[in-house]
Amino acid sequence: MNPRGHPAETFPLQVGNNEGPPGQPGGSAVVQYTTVNINTEPPQDHIIWSLCCFVHFNPCCLGLAALIYSIKSRDRKVAGDLDGARNYGSTARCLNIWSTVLACIIGLVFIIILYNSSSD
Repeated sequence: MNPRGHPAETFPLQVGNNEGPPGQPGGSAVVQYTTVNINTEPPQDHIIWSLCCFVHFNPCCLGLAALIYSIKSRDRKVAGDLDGARNYGSTARCLNIWSTVLACIIGLVFIIILYNSSSD
């Protein structure tokens, strides 16, 4: 009996030994599993940003090219080709970045020129 007055119970923790090939009786079993990470987030097509670049800042027609790639990305996403949609969306994002940066630089240069010409 244990100190609380209950009878002591013993249970075997492991039956058999750990010798022998896995999966055999008396041997330890090795469980292998594979984890597959599935990206459930749909790819971005950046169509709103492409429309803004096309309408407002369209230096060197980068906004038009970004809009075309955004539409291609959306079409691929609807067709179920997520890798193609991700590829076109990435290209549209790069074109949008370049278009926005060039438009900001051109805008800053224009403001600097206007400010310098008005101060003379």
